[in-house]
Amino acid sequence: MRLDEHLYRIGNDIVAAYLVVTPEGVTVIDAGMPGQFKDLLAELTAIGRSLADVRGAVITHGDADHIGFAERLRTEAGVPIFVHGADAARAKGGDKPKNEMPKMKLGPTLGFFAYGLRKGAMRTRPLTEVVEVADGDVLDLPGAPRVIGMPGHSPGSIAIHSPVAKAVFVGDALTTRHVTTGRTGPAPAPFTDDPAQALASLERIADLDAAWVLPGHGGPWHGSPADAVAAVRAAA
Repeated sequence: MRLDEHLYRIGNDIVAAYLVVTPEGVTVIDAGMPGQFKDLLAELTAIGRSLADVRGAVITHGDADHIGFAERLRTEAGVPIFVHGADAARAKGGDKPKNEMPKMKLGPTLGFFAYGLRKGAMRTRPLTEVVEVADGDVLDLPGAPRVIGMPGHSPGSIAIHSPVAKAVFVGDALTTRHVTTGRTGPAPAPFTDDPAQALASLERIADLDAAWVLPGHGGPWHGSPADAVAAVRAAA
């Protein structure tokens, strides 16, 4: 789905990934669930591109619903996968802390798990090789994505700012649709390792010059990061 001139989304409000598209090629942001690989191929075809145009995939954090098709992209197309060093082990299948269970409503929770089953969540392959990145890195990829450390949801959670796409991709640093309650609007994401730290990290994106704030779960936020951050704090 086209959001802007250089900006596309695959998936939906349950689980989303994004494409930054420039004449030099395509950068994938997050890799959703394994079955969304077909969505990626369909979107690339629709915009006249192919896997050969994908120069890299940047993962906002190492949770299973963000690395879904990344290993396939790496092994079948030779695409490098970029992950913050503090989440590299997590992305490779390492242990994840047991978080406090969030509030749940039956419908949205079942919808999340049903979508995961349809999209092959049980077949997620951990990454076996990553390119580690750090806060402040500007990657040599289409859209010149800049890494912004956002610890809290996980130690190596990051946001990615692409000026050409006028967007900041935030993974689970915030959500606009709570996966277990269905609540919409900017809010803290569930299943967060350190909620207080995650809220504090939002200050790192508040002053960015961007027209889109794009989470891994929920609809795109078309507005300023400052307003999105204020809405999250109000909902916390």
